Amino acid sequence: MARNETRSWSHGRRFPEEREDFGLNQSAPQSDGLDSSSTALGESHLTATVVVCTRYRPALLRSCLEGVKALIHVPDEVIVVDNTGGDRDTETVAREFGCIYAIEPKQGLSRARNRGLAESRSDVVAYLDDDSTPHLHWLGFMIEPFNDPEVTTVTGRIVTPESQGGDGVRLPSRSLCNKDPEWFGIATFGGLGLGSNMAFRREACAGQKLFDERLGRGAPFEVAEENYAFAFLLSKGYTAVYLPDAIVFHPSPASRGIRQNARNAIAFSMFLFSEFPGHRLDLLRFLYRRFRHRPLAWPRDTPNPGEIITSGWRVLIAASFSAALLFLRVRKS
Repeated sequence: MARNETRSWSHGRRFPEEREDFGLNQSAPQSDGLDSSSTALGESHLTATVVVCTRYRPALLRSCLEGVKALIHVPDEVIVVDNTGGDRDTETVAREFGCIYAIEPKQGLSRARNRGLAESRSDVVAYLDDDSTPHLHWLGFMIEPFNDPEVTTVTGRIVTPESQGGDGVRLPSRSLCNKDPEWFGIATFGGLGLGSNMAFRREACAGQKLFDERLGRGAPFEVAEENYAFAFLLSKGYTAVYLPDAIVFHPSPASRGIRQNARNAIAFSMFLFSEFPGHRLDLLRFLYRRFRHRPLAWPRDTPNPGEIITSGWRVLIAASFSAALLFLRVRKS
């Protein structure tokens, strides 16, 4: 595992060994997207790591790290997880910014995210995609809810070119635990947030792979590794918080096509049915309401799945057959 030999903590805290300074700008200008009252965050003594997973995209990685460098709340460490056998250009960019450079040679976003979690030594581990840019106050907002020991998951708002967010409009935050009768559907189908803007309490995830490595980009099930992680922690009795003020700017995701999207969605439902036997009735109720075209009683960041639901029976039957074969193959392996 390739790593920097030294790393440093901000705010005067240090790891046992001397570490190289990340070199972040603590005097970055105030944002014009939020008023001054929204940036008056409570003091927190929790340490934070920012993990950026990347694969052969050094130019995008550089842009992302420039955004991290401008954060008002300075992370205690930044880890770049290179999801290849080692890429010289990626390593050069990571070391230029003073980041920890870690290699995860087995392809898969879940594997890379688990590697970042394992490499971290901070209280809170926050994730960014390599093609995203955080708001100046993003990390400060993400850390604050973790002052409540029951909170293990925090997500924020993702602003894309097509979205209406990021214009200074204040939206309410919300929390979720397994006492909510609809928590399972909310956590697993996009009501809590997305993986390009999320953070976890490291202590709650210690000793386990939080992201199931059968899920996510580069894995057999190409979606929803973050949704599984949300549901797993909530099922243990922890609390999750969604903060719309914690903003990350992200390009619009590329569409895989309706047939592949439908296959992935159906395969993920089969996966949930297998992995959460105690919540099968919750899952079936959610799916029944969706196929009946009934509106959700809770907000979500992801687009309405109407394209899949209304794609027609030929598409759904073909997707179901393909999803079943995929599920059986992966489950057997």
